[in-house]
Amino acid sequence: MDRDGVINKKLEDDYVKHWIEFEFLEGVFEALKYFEALFGRIVVVTNQQGIGKRLYRVEDLELIHKNMLYEIAFYGGRIDKVYFAPHLAAENHPNRKPGIGMALDARKDFPDIDFSKSIIIGDSMSDMEFGRAAGMKTVYISETVKQDARIDFNFNSLSDVVDSLQNSR
Repeated sequence: MDRDGVINKKLEDDYVKHWIEFEFLEGVFEALKYFEALFGRIVVVTNQQGIGKRLYRVEDLELIHKNMLYEIAFYGGRIDKVYFAPHLAAENHPNRKPGIGMALDARKDFPDIDFSKSIIIGDSMSDMEFGRAAGMKTVYISETVKQDARIDFNFNSLSDVVDSLQNSR
């Protein structure tokens, strides 16, 4: 899954540069606790071009992720690993979404990952393109329903994803 706009509040025209700026979205802990029991692997793939722009350092991002993972675990959830791409969009680096480099890295670290049985949950079209390119199902998180061939499912939040999964069982 993506991070900004899915797990934490996305800062408009800015980046989460310090832990104090990180704000979990409502229902995330409960959703991740549910996903922990349902899915074999949960990884985060996040573009972080603020590092490439020199607005914050890798060490700052690592501290944010360490604290994020601690809080999620404290509330009974799990994320197996966080992958990030610090590259600028203009670089077209294969690790930066929509490139699938982070997905390939995750599969290298966790050989049990099968993209055909995986989903990407994100809030941008680059997340949806990432999922399509890797052969995953795509879940678009937004308060506005978007009709696009790259989107398999639209939801307002992770909580709504959980509600749908629970109702389909």
